[in-house]
Amino acid sequence: MNHDRYDDSYIRGILNTVKNVAVVGASPGDNRPSMFVVKYLAERGYRVFPINPGRGGQDIGGEKTYAQLADVPEKIDMVDVFRNSESVPPILDEALALPHHPDVFWMQQGIRNDAVAAKAEAAGMKVVMDRCPKIEYGRLSGEINWIGVNTRTLSSKRAQRLPGGVQRLKLGDD
Repeated sequence: MNHDRYDDSYIRGILNTVKNVAVVGASPGDNRPSMFVVKYLAERGYRVFPINPGRGGQDIGGEKTYAQLADVPEKIDMVDVFRNSESVPPILDEALALPHHPDVFWMQQGIRNDAVAAKAEAAGMKVVMDRCPKIEYGRLSGEINWIGVNTRTLSSKRAQRLPGGVQRLKLGDD
């Protein structure tokens, strides 16, 4: 597969199919991108399992953290990696050693490892590199468009609050 560009249907298919997401490299810092992803995906109905070897048993983003993928008590549908490209091979090996292989191996923005992608695909996994599921979900659901990013119209006017708090849009079908 060509990992330079992904069709919206490919990304949408992944995000509509997975239920349990392990976020490897999750950080407890409130200003860390991994924290935003953990909270965002959990708010959208995904079951999120933060993975951090030094924080096993603690909470990250309101979710119980596990030291390694093998500690997660449920089948993992998607592994989302927040580690540098050189650290990705052992994470894939750990995922492949699970009793049930995850369906998706996702590498966050700035992370690309073509050898890992080929190995994961050979094992039957879908692969996404250099993308963020939070951003892709927001883009495909229209949430990002609400604030003007996709329309190229940004404004200093305060957005109108809609009743009911956080708006949770669906990804839709192709």
